[in-house]
Amino acid sequence: MDYKQMYEAWLANDYFDEETKAELKAIAGNEKEIEDRFYQELEFGTAGLRGVIGAGTNRMNIYTVRKATQGLANYILKVGGAQRGVAIAYDSRHMSPEFADEAALCLAANGIKAYVFESLRPTPELSYAVRTLNCIAGINITASHNPPEYNGYKVYWEDGAQITPPHDRGIMDEVKRVTDYNTLKTMALDEAKAAGLYETIGAGIDDSYIEELKKLVVHQDAIDAVGGEIKIVYTPLHGTGNIPVRRVLSELGFSNVYVVPQQELPDGDFPTVSYPNPEAKEAFELGLALGRQVDADLILATDPDADRLGVYVKDSKTGDYHSLTGNMSGCLIGDYIIGQKKEKEGLPDDGAFIKSIVSTNMADAIAKYYGIELIEVLTGFKFIGQKILEFENTKKGTYLFGMEESYGCLTGTYARDKDAIVASMALCEAAAYYKTKNMTLWDAMLAMYEKYGYYKDHVESITLKGIEGLAKIKEIMETLRKETLTQIGGYQVLRVRDYANDTVTELATGSVTPTGLPNSNVLYYELTDEAWVCVRPSGTEPKVKFYIGVKGESMEDADRKYEALGKAVLDKIHAMI
Repeated sequence: MDYKQMYEAWLANDYFDEETKAELKAIAGNEKEIEDRFYQELEFGTAGLRGVIGAGTNRMNIYTVRKATQGLANYILKVGGAQRGVAIAYDSRHMSPEFADEAALCLAANGIKAYVFESLRPTPELSYAVRTLNCIAGINITASHNPPEYNGYKVYWEDGAQITPPHDRGIMDEVKRVTDYNTLKTMALDEAKAAGLYETIGAGIDDSYIEELKKLVVHQDAIDAVGGEIKIVYTPLHGTGNIPVRRVLSELGFSNVYVVPQQELPDGDFPTVSYPNPEAKEAFELGLALGRQVDADLILATDPDADRLGVYVKDSKTGDYHSLTGNMSGCLIGDYIIGQKKEKEGLPDDGAFIKSIVSTNMADAIAKYYGIELIEVLTGFKFIGQKILEFENTKKGTYLFGMEESYGCLTGTYARDKDAIVASMALCEAAAYYKTKNMTLWDAMLAMYEKYGYYKDHVESITLKGIEGLAKIKEIMETLRKETLTQIGGYQVLRVRDYANDTVTELATGSVTPTGLPNSNVLYYELTDEAWVCVRPSGTEPKVKFYIGVKGESMEDADRKYEALGKAVLDKIHAMI
């Protein structure tokens, strides 16, 4: 059926409720809107679903959630995992509780027990719950840091990481096989509870999760000594981080935590920001105002599902607050954790620092300094989780730290997704430790630049929405693959990694070797002077992203180099559009 026929079919089918039909009738005659809602099924990709909330096959609604869950249920039944159940969490977005229950009741109708959190919880706690409850899978209803009109559906497997091969492909195939909405199973909530197929979870998981985080503290002595002196401003950006972040900091001994009152309570409209993303400067406007008012040492912001952490730290010499990118905060935490572990107990011979391919090369320098292995994985924290599982299964490799540039890291192995709760805790602990050395976090960051080099890394992006946008993004990637770029800006291209074709091409010799990583639509250019550029379409937004990294002799030198290389990259791409 074409999009018009699918639109009419939804209006005529008794399976769809009257509220859904009323929404669809309201767009009658709007051909572009009808096409956008029905030209395709909302794609179930390797990260699950993510889309605008609304009626239609290309929208997030109870029917597309039910369809995805039916496919997941079919896969769980196929692999014999039904008896272990599925943990389900959700965030503060519109329709999150409803989608969580929709998924739970579809699972229940298929004989699979659902463990559903009583109220909103952060993404990393869902990862932890999957492992703690020995579930076969997990579902998290969240659209992370997307705008308010979005929601999403993430699937986790038994190790607590988001699905990776072969399970991602197996689940995706099962979802694709579900073509008739009328065949989707569900049941009443009271029936599911009576049958023991729907269980509410909450405080017990919360308590054990917080205890796991507290075990990771390296210098409780530093917190005991100066924790009461450090002033921390925190905002959950209307999301899930408020209770767990405040709780763990309080229990450790940080008594001066100021929460931004306008952003404290959950609100799916995210009324104080247009985009609830701790990477955005806008997200910190209220936090910075409060920070200046109370003379805060650091200002923290977590995204709605609390897996990403944004940070501003105070420069005690100027009184200014400096923003830390995800690369900066990740390296600051990683260097602190690894360095202090080495000092207190030594590092294992097979210790590893894991980063995504688009993360800063400062991570490589840190790993080299401490004599540990630096491992690169594809973008997506699930691949870091996959590597932790490999270490456990093979008994080769010890996970020390993992990070990705998109403001996410993990300091332990209790969960297998990035955790802004533990990152907040670790950064506050580091602030206490450095304070005992008469240093601020900004001082520590400057010391790292002097020690490892002035790395500057950032991501630029171009948004291309709709059907035309998807075609243009595809065209950009195809054009770059056809061309052999030998120079970008003032830098010579040394080698090109094409992760879609599993090739690393040395431009000087023409030799080709495999990347060693799974296939992914990513191009990575290694340049002279430790510079690099990586191009990849976003997996969750209608964007093509350009990751750019340089190394300078000073902060000013790095800024100049980055500006020049970034302009060269964007000029090249804009010429294609």
